[in-house]
Amino acid sequence: MKILVPIDGSEFSKHSIEFVTSRATLLGHNPEIELLSVQAPVPARASKLIGNGSLSGYYDEEANVILEPAIEALKAAGVKATARYAVGEAAPTIAKVAEESGADLIIMGSHGRSALKGLLLGSVTNSVLALCDKPVLILRNKPAPTNDSLKVGVAIDGSKYGEAAVEHILKNHDIFGDHPTFYLMNVVSDYAGVVMPDMAGMALPTMNESEVRAMQQESFDEAVGPSRKAFQDKGFKTEEICLVGNPGDEIAAFAKNEGLDLIVMGTRGYGAFKAAVLGSTATRIAAISDTPLLVIQAN
Repeated sequence: MKILVPIDGSEFSKHSIEFVTSRATLLGHNPEIELLSVQAPVPARASKLIGNGSLSGYYDEEANVILEPAIEALKAAGVKATARYAVGEAAPTIAKVAEESGADLIIMGSHGRSALKGLLLGSVTNSVLALCDKPVLILRNKPAPTNDSLKVGVAIDGSKYGEAAVEHILKNHDIFGDHPTFYLMNVVSDYAGVVMPDMAGMALPTMNESEVRAMQQESFDEAVGPSRKAFQDKGFKTEEICLVGNPGDEIAAFAKNEGLDLIVMGTRGYGAFKAAVLGSTATRIAAISDTPLLVIQAN
């Protein structure tokens, strides 16, 4: 597995290094880890004064300040890695390097915000997700899990994007440990205030509690059924979790309460989550949850 780890020396990017050093054995057999420092271009007028040779030296020096401590930290943990820098705008450059290098995974530290009006992720992380079709592991403040078999929440919404997340898990199951537990999560509507108008336009009574539960269970089974079989066929331990309410809030809350080590979800899904596309759900979770989030892009 080829893993690209963009770092900028910030506290958030240090989470990426800490995760790699503590989870190296779960990154597949002989992972190829490459650290990337993206340097902002020196303005054209200044670069002419500096000259190409000195400019290259400047970039080298600035990148080494960031890369060398990370390389040393990985080396101390027995993790081999290469390092490089590139010059350009951060997100497009990361996406370009990931594509050119054939990376299988991007690991990024990111800050969250108070989920207001879409300002949910660090702008670089958000842009990388928009520009790149590679899986991205988003890390926040939570320490890397120390157990060898992870508790993994899998957000399933019945869309092809949720299916892509399941396919990725089954294809790369080594990274989750020898005996992981997968929590198959689907968020259903609470059907609050549902009324059924009759043919004359008169409102009939709302559904009773048992009818609501039946509709929720039907919706859940429709979304989770195919994934349930896929995990069972591989012999993995699963638990099925039916949540009710806002997808991002409910998944984040369950992850915290259950102590999940990781959440995996696809992006741009619009299936059984009804009111929220999976892309916005992913950014909501990343904004309010400290649980590492593995985002799988689907074409």
